[in-house]
Amino acid sequence: MTDAKPEFLTVGTGADVRRIAVIAEPASDKAAGRAGVMWLCGLKSEMTSTKASALSQWAREQGLGCLRFDYSGHGQSEGAFEAGTVSRWLEETRAVFDAHAKGPIVLVGSSMGGYMALLLLRALMAEAPEAAARVKALVLIAPAWDMTKLMWENFSPQARRDITEKGVYYRPSAYGDGPYPISKAFLDDGAAHFIGDTPYDPGRPVHIMHGLLDPDVPWEHTLDLVAHMRGDWTRVAAVPDGEHRLSRPEDIAMMLEIVGSYVGV
Repeated sequence: MTDAKPEFLTVGTGADVRRIAVIAEPASDKAAGRAGVMWLCGLKSEMTSTKASALSQWAREQGLGCLRFDYSGHGQSEGAFEAGTVSRWLEETRAVFDAHAKGPIVLVGSSMGGYMALLLLRALMAEAPEAAARVKALVLIAPAWDMTKLMWENFSPQARRDITEKGVYYRPSAYGDGPYPISKAFLDDGAAHFIGDTPYDPGRPVHIMHGLLDPDVPWEHTLDLVAHMRGDWTRVAAVPDGEHRLSRPEDIAMMLEIVGSYVGV
């Protein structure tokens, strides 16, 4: 089945305004009492990616609501990728949640989307506790939490010099969608959103899938997140032969089984 056509949500003001593409598929009558799902994409990914589309199809079959969107500079949304920052993409995530997330919901985030899910929940808990209470669980796939710090720590000396002296580093991609321009402004902005600086008790289950062969977000990065989180809410499903994207049929089956355990399927 082809993906539904998106609607557009206006985010920002003045010169910073952009239209964000959103696909909000409603729940059916048979979903009464069960949570819907909200998908959060990874960096340079789209809401029509393999995992996102599989989640949408599964939700449709279960009668569950499914919410997806593209960050600015991604997919069908407006804006330049180079203008993106953690602050900007988090603002868009919050705007989509506020406008379209109805009833109980499970956040499902991949890579940077896992980071966005953690940041969104933290913001809701601090600023909108009634909305936060509707978030029943987080399912995270190789979450790139504190992403800009992770990038900087793993950059080569030449990459760091490019950022310091030129203001941008063009990071090669193994996925045919690069290189990614990583700017000093992007890295500087990310420092305002570090999770590792303060204790974090999510107050609901956080279930992580992570491939042990992941070359982009090391397995140890998830172990560090588990150690940092408070409240004994966090669980990890290791995928011994899995890499970063975890888009194989068996990976998607695992993802859907985990999501299903939290939405009440």
